[in-house]
Order: sequence, then structure tokens, then C-alpha cells
Amino acid sequence: MTPLKIVGINFDHMHMGDLLRMAHEHPDAEIAGICDDDASRMQDTAQRFGIAPERVYTDYRKCLEETRPDIAILCPSTAQHGEWVQKVAPFGTHILVEKPMAASLAEADAMIAAMQATGKTLVINWPLAWYPPHITSKRLIDEGAIGDVLEVHYYDGNRGPLRHIADKVEISTEEAARQKSQSWWYQRASGGGSLLDYLGYGVTLGTWFHGGRAPLEVTCMVDETPGLEVDEHSVTVARYERGLSKFETRWGTFTDPWTHQPQPKCGFVIVGTEGTISSYDYEQAVRVQSEAHPEGEELPVDVIESPRRNPIEYLIHCVTTGEAVSGPLSPQLSRIGQQIVDSAAHSAREKRTVSLLP
Repeated sequence: MTPLKIVGINFDHMHMGDLLRMAHEHPDAEIAGICDDDASRMQDTAQRFGIAPERVYTDYRKCLEETRPDIAILCPSTAQHGEWVQKVAPFGTHILVEKPMAASLAEADAMIAAMQATGKTLVINWPLAWYPPHITSKRLIDEGAIGDVLEVHYYDGNRGPLRHIADKVEISTEEAARQKSQSWWYQRASGGGSLLDYLGYGVTLGTWFHGGRAPLEVTCMVDETPGLEVDEHSVTVARYERGLSKFETRWGTFTDPWTHQPQPKCGFVIVGTEGTISSYDYEQAVRVQSEAHPEGEELPVDVIESPRRNPIEYLIHCVTTGEAVSGPLSPQLSRIGQQIVDSAAHSAREKRTVSLLP
């Protein structure tokens, strides 16, 4: 098949490098162009993937008009997700937006509407959705291994968004501290904070584990560190028709989970009517309690095969086959996650329990 043309627009989020690497490695894709207002932010990427100078843009309109891509990858700051989808959608390209979905439910709905008008596919990439432990856990849930899901317990984060760049390349403590006052990650107006960065992971995959069910009420508390505009730690409790679920986000874990699992471990514990599953990021097994094995047993994670090993591979598969996007990447499931995130932020501001926002 003719390779699909992919462009990367806006390099605010360090995951742009990871996503472009996936496109570079895919046999049926080519990087047709990259674009950012600041040319210096694209230098390493252009060199790494051999992108010709004439394919490096600082004007997104020119990039889209000249390359005519099949897929656009967008990695702006959280508060600009809605703006950038609405800018790019009229050019008639499929769009992948790096997590989270948006900074507000209104922006999420505007993104969905903008893409519906073009008939093209919109996906929200949640990197945790590709981790074998969590995929394995969802399969076990669907097979009835733990009965009906009653509770999802989530704890996740890392040492902080300034401690690494693309492909988890580490940044020193000193350099991270120097960048903190300048980085959008620590600016409220740009959608910074651990809650907006990590809660969407937990509640979107949590909704997936819950079979698409949404909670009735949400209670959230965040830390309020003097001198910071945004939180580095949040705890959200969601009440469902049956049971409570807890979602905790943390910038400042003792270690990064991709090097050494911190304590508490990053990942999920799922409680059902007939058993439990612990599903931790990066681990090679999930632990399952069941009526047959109340003492618990470790099951090796599934071997994930094409086309479900990464978001670029999956989106190309959906675009070329016409298969509908499903699971956490779908706008429908991500929207429920956004409802919970918005409700949690509202609860934290009001310092009270709130009903799920419509």
C-alpha cells in the first residue's frame, strides 16, 4: 500500500518524539512534515528521523497545505487541545491528540463536533492503554474472571514532567528545577498540574474496566503547595451505583515507574464480585484472586500483537480497514473520563462532593 503521510504539529508535549518514532518505524507510514512555532524544538526530531529542511515548518497552515497528510499528530499543551483540533480539522485529516483529552468538557465536545463535521477519525492517545498488564486485565474482566467490577483503585505518576523528555530520556534535578517557573506544565492557564496530566488516564481506563459505566458523584482533594499555581498530588473518589473507586495522581514519586516501581506502585487494583486483579505499569504479570485461587496467582501478561501494539499502528489499521476506534482511545469513552476530570476539578475548587457534570 502507499504509505500514509503523517505530520506532527505542536511540540509542547514530550510524547511527540515517541509518536513520531512509531510513525518512522511503521512500514506503511512516512513522516511528511513537522511543525512548531519554535523551530529549535524540532531540531533533534528532524535530525533523528532524517526529515528534510523543507519539511520542517513553523506555519501549520503551510504544513498542512503542502503535505496534505492522512494523519496529524497533535501534542499541544492541555489547554490548547480544543483550539488545535478545531484549527486542523478543516484540512480533512484524521487526528491523534496526545493525552489528556482536553482541559474541559466543553473543549472535548468542541473537538468531537469539529471532527464529526469532516467525517474523519479522532483518537485520544492514552499511553497506559498499550501496557500489556492493563490489556490483560481488561481481557480477564471481559472473560468474567472476577465477576462484575465494583471498585477500581488507581495510583500513577512519576518524578515530574520535567524530569524526562521523549523516550524517557532523563533530565537532571537541577535542570528540572530551573525549568519549573517557565514550563506550561506548572501554569494553571495552560492546563498544568498532576490532576489534568494523570487523572484522565485513571478514569478513562477505569471507565473501560467498569464497562463504560459512569459514576454518580465525585469528591476530589488536591495539595496546595505554596508558590505553585497547580497541584502535584490529587486524590479523587468516585461513587458509582455499586461501590466506590479511587484515583490518585502524583508528580514526585520516589522513582519513575519505568525504571523502578515506587511505593505505592503505579497502576490499578480492580475489585469484582468474584475476585480481584492487581495490574501494575510495566510489570510482566498480573496477580489474580478468584474463588478457585483465593490465595492469588500470578498470570503472565498477554503478548500484544499487531495492530494493537501502539497508537500509530492502531490508528493506521482503523483508517485503512474502516474499523471503528474502540476502548480508551475512542472519543466516546474519553469523554466520560473528561466528565470525571471536570467534576474532580470542580470538587477540588469547591471543596465538596459534586454530582457528575453532564
